Amino acid sequence: MRPPLLYPSASPSVSAPARTLARDLPSVPPGTVVRLQGWVHRRRELATVTFLVLRDRTGLAQVVIRTAAGPGGVGHGVPDVPPEETTVEVTGTVTANPQAPGGVEITGPASAGTSDTGRGESGPVITPLTDPAETPPVELWRPTLTAALPTLLDHAAVAWRHPTQKARWEVAAASLRGFRATLDAAGFTEVCTPKLVGTATESGANVFPVDYFGRPAYLAQSPQFYKQQLVGVFERVYEVGPVFRAEPHDTVRHLAEYRSLDVELGFVRDHRDVLAVLRDVLAGMADAVRASGAAERLGVEVPKVPDRFPVLHFADALELVGAPADEPDLAPEHERALGQWALAEHGSDFVAVEGYPMAKRPFYTHPESAHPEPGSGPEASRWSNGFDLLFRGLELVTGGQRLHRYADYVAAIEARGEDPASYASYLEAFRHGMPPHGGFAIGLERWVARLVGAANVREVTPFPRDLHRLVP
Repeated sequence: MRPPLLYPSASPSVSAPARTLARDLPSVPPGTVVRLQGWVHRRRELATVTFLVLRDRTGLAQVVIRTAAGPGGVGHGVPDVPPEETTVEVTGTVTANPQAPGGVEITGPASAGTSDTGRGESGPVITPLTDPAETPPVELWRPTLTAALPTLLDHAAVAWRHPTQKARWEVAAASLRGFRATLDAAGFTEVCTPKLVGTATESGANVFPVDYFGRPAYLAQSPQFYKQQLVGVFERVYEVGPVFRAEPHDTVRHLAEYRSLDVELGFVRDHRDVLAVLRDVLAGMADAVRASGAAERLGVEVPKVPDRFPVLHFADALELVGAPADEPDLAPEHERALGQWALAEHGSDFVAVEGYPMAKRPFYTHPESAHPEPGSGPEASRWSNGFDLLFRGLELVTGGQRLHRYADYVAAIEARGEDPASYASYLEAFRHGMPPHGGFAIGLERWVARLVGAANVREVTPFPRDLHRLVP
């Protein structure tokens, strides 16, 4: 009987150095033997030298293989460098070179007394970790990807290896860290809610139906109902997860599936308290992106989030952009104009528009009491305590104050011509006491696209789902 293995088990080559990452090479003393692992990003074979650029998750490292000139001045003994995108292991010596990435490169010999049999007597040891890779569909070694967007999307698994593409998702990852850290510090609890639901959240349209063991179900349009109910448990909750919208939009700003950063908090005075939390969240996200260095590698400017957002009432926003007073919503050109106004008048990349018409907001939206219709109470207000936040002229966040009284929900649902009994599980929380509350949702892909200056939200989405695309 074999003795049990203890993990981690010893490497077959006990004397081999631990793996070194490309970003750490500048801090390694010259002359040190290191072991790198990654992809062959680029190779250039000259008469007496071969350059191999290795790429790992942290960056690029230059490997240099020098050989003596053979007959006719042609190099001989050059190791067989695998083709680009092959995964390899390289063992060699750190050597200072100001023109190499990070000011250092990897040369040979790998160590004293080491013979690179079959690889050239003076070169580093290069060991393929897989079969030679096929030629990639896009040239990943170029500084920028020149392929058309459909090509990049069709070959996303390979195209996202490009350092610039990868940095775009690193912006997203940093944003998620900042989102969570800010809310955790503010006493929020992260929750996970179902993505298969029995009723549509926003409306009966624009949902993806699912056969759920012989009865109808839907992919969730948002976690709205659940995050409201959980305010009754935790007071402050947030979620990061996918949402699904079966909207037949074929635009540069819409996806059928995207990541939604949802927040809901209780015991608010009105939607302005929600806006204050949103401000802190975006500031935390921006700080995390800045600290990650990904935006710097992309050459993009991380926005400065103001201490307070400029705020316009919806009616004033319409007047400012010269739109008819009875417009029910802001068009994309209106959003762009308001973004330019905020930047010119307030030096802000952000502007909040509050007081959207009740007719354009979901039934759970709280009405505005500051602008009631003549001769009616606040419940009949034309305007809502709902808002949108525009970032550089594009809607980024939707939020507002919600209804919190059971009777108000019954009236709102009946006004839609629906039966409150259809919402029984949702309304149970309100029958048993709910605080004034509100929340918002940030579209992650829109945030990243706007931040890095992408013209199309699909450019920052690894595997987008839209009207036409279900693979890869």
